[in-house]
Amino acid sequence: MASASKLELPERGRSYRIALTPLADAMFQLLIFFMLASSLTPYSLLTLRTAPEAPATEAAPGAEPDTAEAAPPQTGETALWTVEAGEVVVGGQGFDYESLPALAGALGTASAPASVILIVRSSARVQDITTVLEALQAAQITSVQVTAGAP
Repeated sequence: MASASKLELPERGRSYRIALTPLADAMFQLLIFFMLASSLTPYSLLTLRTAPEAPATEAAPGAEPDTAEAAPPQTGETALWTVEAGEVVVGGQGFDYESLPALAGALGTASAPASVILIVRSSARVQDITTVLEALQAAQITSVQVTAGAP
C-alpha cells in the first residue's frame, strides 16, 4: 500500500526589487532642463566699485576755501559709448568688439585720463557689457559710469 504523503516544498523567500527606471527618467529630465536653462557663454567676474566720496570739510567763517584740496583731479574728456548687441556706437559710428582696444587706447592721456559713460541699450547682453568693461580696464580707464539707455 502506498501511502499518500505530501511533499513539502521549501518556502520561497520574498524579494523586494526597487525599480530604477522612474529615477533614471527623472534624472534625465533634470539634466535636460539644466542644460537648456544654462548658458554656455563664459561670463567674466565684474568688479564694480563706487567712487569714494570726499569728506565734507567746513571752512571757518570768513576764511577762504582751500582750493588746492577742493580741486578735483584733472581728467580728460568724457566719452559717450552706446553698447548694443554686438557693437559699440561712438559718435554715431558703430564699431565691432575687435576695435575696442584701439578705441579705449585713444582715450585720454596719462596725466589726464578720460572717463567713459556707457549707455546700455535693451538689446545689449551681459557679455557685451563685460567685453566693453574689460577693454576699458585693459586700457587703464578707471572712471566708467554705466547707465540704461532708451529702448
